[in-house]
Amino acid sequence: MRTINIQISDLEYTAFGFDKDQFFFSEFADLMERQLARRALNHSVELAQKYSLSSMTMDEISTEVMAVRQCRK
Repeated sequence: MRTINIQISDLEYTAFGFDKDQFFFSEFADLMERQLARRALNHSVELAQKYSLSSMTMDEISTEVMAVRQCRK
């Protein structure tokens, strides 16, 4: 088995929700995956609010998607 040392700030340690100093790689990968998914979701929500998509119905969203796809052809 190999060991990898990673140094991060206390702020990052807390932000990523680490609760111990040693992890198996699979645990570390899972924590990183969840953090990246959380960031992507937050970014999606911000974009939805910025472009007023958060108040759109599914039919309106589908119409927008079809219009963009038509423009690409």
